[in-house]
Amino acid sequence: QRRRPGHVLTHCYRPFPNSLLRSDGGVREEAQIARERGVIFDVGHGAGSFGFKACRGLLAAGFPPDVISSDVHVLNIDGPAFDLLTTMSKFLVLGVDLNALVAAVTSAPADAIRRSTLGTLAVGTEGDATVVDIEQGAFEFHDTQGERLAADKRLRLRGMVVGGKW
Repeated sequence: QRRRPGHVLTHCYRPFPNSLLRSDGGVREEAQIARERGVIFDVGHGAGSFGFKACRGLLAAGFPPDVISSDVHVLNIDGPAFDLLTTMSKFLVLGVDLNALVAAVTSAPADAIRRSTLGTLAVGTEGDATVVDIEQGAFEFHDTQGERLAADKRLRLRGMVVGGKW
């Protein structure tokens, strides 16, 4: 099926054989064309759909995700996805700019589902916010293929504001 503007392709950092990363390190032409047409690319980490090799290659080829989601469910809540902060931390460690990272989990998904009052702290909106900091230390992240990523930082939850209340 031909993807149209506003359609979302989830699991975009999927490993071989269905990866968007070509063996030569480039991005599959179909993915480039789809992005140019306005298709939204979502991580959707899941239990089998996120590989560090594909992620590193696509990031290096200039193909960042539009939306970052964890796709947490019963088969991956105990790893390797765990939660959205863990998925975000993987991208932070792989060099994604913090502002782009925050947009990919706030305003970009809100725009994708046409809910502009979500993902923003503008006056008159829901007023929900997640407060995080960057924790320094020794951490290890895993992809769905068993590859490990050593890290010296991760995102840590400090609190949440829901409906304007801490």
